[in-house]
Amino acid sequence: MAGRSGRISDEDIALVRERSPIADVVGEHIQLRNAGGGNLKGLCPFHDEKSPSFNVTPARGYYYCFGCAEGGDVITFVRKIENLTFTEAVERLAQRAGIQLRYEQGGYVPGREQGERLRLIEAHRAAAEFYAERLSAPEAAPGRRFLSERGFERADAERFGVGYAPNEWEALSRHLMGRGFTSQELIKGGLAREGRRGPVDRFRGRLIWPIRDITGDVIGFGARKLLDSDDGPKYLNTPESPIYHKSSVLYGVDLAKREIAKRSQAVIVEGYTDVMACHLAGVPTAVATCGTSFGEDHIKVLRRLLLDQAEFRGEVIFTFDGDSAGQKAALRAFQDEQKFVTQTFVAVQPDGLDPCDLRVKQGDGAVRDLIASREPLFAFAIRSTLSRYDLNTNEGRLAALDAAAPIVASIKDPGLRKTYVVDLDRWLGFIDEGFVIQRVQQVVGRTQEGGHAPGRRQAARGAAPARPAQARQEPLDPAVRLEAEALKLAVQRPALLGPEFDALGAATFTLPEHVALYELIVAAGGTVAGGPGGREWVDRLLEQADAASPGETGIDLTSLVTRFAVEAVRADVNIEERYGAAVLAKIQEVAVGRAVAQVKSRLQRLNPVEEQQEYNRLFGELVALEQQRRVLRERASGA
Repeated sequence: MAGRSGRISDEDIALVRERSPIADVVGEHIQLRNAGGGNLKGLCPFHDEKSPSFNVTPARGYYYCFGCAEGGDVITFVRKIENLTFTEAVERLAQRAGIQLRYEQGGYVPGREQGERLRLIEAHRAAAEFYAERLSAPEAAPGRRFLSERGFERADAERFGVGYAPNEWEALSRHLMGRGFTSQELIKGGLAREGRRGPVDRFRGRLIWPIRDITGDVIGFGARKLLDSDDGPKYLNTPESPIYHKSSVLYGVDLAKREIAKRSQAVIVEGYTDVMACHLAGVPTAVATCGTSFGEDHIKVLRRLLLDQAEFRGEVIFTFDGDSAGQKAALRAFQDEQKFVTQTFVAVQPDGLDPCDLRVKQGDGAVRDLIASREPLFAFAIRSTLSRYDLNTNEGRLAALDAAAPIVASIKDPGLRKTYVVDLDRWLGFIDEGFVIQRVQQVVGRTQEGGHAPGRRQAARGAAPARPAQARQEPLDPAVRLEAEALKLAVQRPALLGPEFDALGAATFTLPEHVALYELIVAAGGTVAGGPGGREWVDRLLEQADAASPGETGIDLTSLVTRFAVEAVRADVNIEERYGAAVLAKIQEVAVGRAVAQVKSRLQRLNPVEEQQEYNRLFGELVALEQQRRVLRERASGA
């Protein structure tokens, strides 16, 4: 936890936790929905899943994923999601909350003790301000003209942070180094490159778009060529850096994320001006990739925002140019389509206009109409394939059928696959569904023999198939579920259980992890010491877990405490007191039931005549146990 100039004071760390509500911080990365019992739920950002198993408990300030067992507090979340050290995560949250941190063993020295990521973020924010200010300079006239010709006003440029990079070798570098940033930081962040006499600006004489991450931090830039003398590419983007990874960056996601979640819709466009045009035209769910094709990591970002699952179906709409390159881009996206549970569509303007040009020529309404005219991606993929053949001849129709067959066969939903067989037959004009089905099967058979079936692509490339995370299974044994409920109450509402829970004994529990957690609670002072529960009690248990040795069982006690602190109690909050008493009575009843079974087993092995004294003693014990079980049963039902 040591920083470059000392460790952050414990008081400031506690203040950062207090002023960083976990639901707000997590909600900047994934969509959360009410899961009942004071819990929130969403798709886990740490592993792939189709149904949400990532839980957040705002009242206690913890999260836990029941799919991959990741869990912790708000600082842990920021560390893991942004790959930071503890100090960097605290600094990141402090910056977000407007807290100036104090550093012990060396004091506060601005600019020296901050983590690398925070320094690079600050450098990019300063660069974005620098570029935005230069857009009004006389030399930026070509940039202003470019925006004006595409229907954007000055207020629009300010809304999206558009700026201008002076056509000088060191304008930005001098500015940032004058602000205390080092040449190594500028080069590492991609703002400059190494020159003969020091850092040289990466972007010169270009229109600049700041690229922000999902939380709104500037992490890179996209730069459009303006000058004929510029021999570089039309668009130049920030290179890969510790904070910028183009395969997972979506331009505009910081502006669109709330509308994406609210409307259950994401619109994928091709460029920065298309994003601007869509947002200004009333399509605020538009985002774009940054110098790369739409891929696996982009899918993960969108699924978490859409809360992609059967109960919350949404739409992912791709917009592409109407030319052949645009169609190829759509078909590439089609290869990933079935990784969405959402419905996926394509919107292509027949005259080939992109959203930006469409808005200039036909107005805002035309952009909204384009999105409304979306076509299912399967249909688009099939129609695009058919368009390459002469369907007026038998030979052309048969070749088109063979070309479209693998697309139809790759549809996993049997009902949807059957529907597209019917559509394919109708589009080709065979009027013979049986023939089309047979031909599809034949083509797929030949494809599989060649080793190129859709499901074998990974094997053909020699890649190992992805292994899904093993979700924690709900225990089937009612007694085990009962143990879990008692432990959840002990972690979350210890006052409801009190000394009666502490007196149960470890033998009451059957699962090794339940025994370990019970012993941990007792070692921390028991539920008597937990009082009403809450954050302080959970923190105390976590400290006890950190101090404990995992032993031979290898049980992760920290993860275990976090899981039971987050998992929802089965009872409504209004009846928790009665529920706690009932759980205690039931778990004791189960334990007494085991003792009854053991005594009965011993009685059966005894001879009542030859071992009369022992038999009578055990029989008396059995009667007492049965009476105790009856009392506990009545308590459990009456609570």
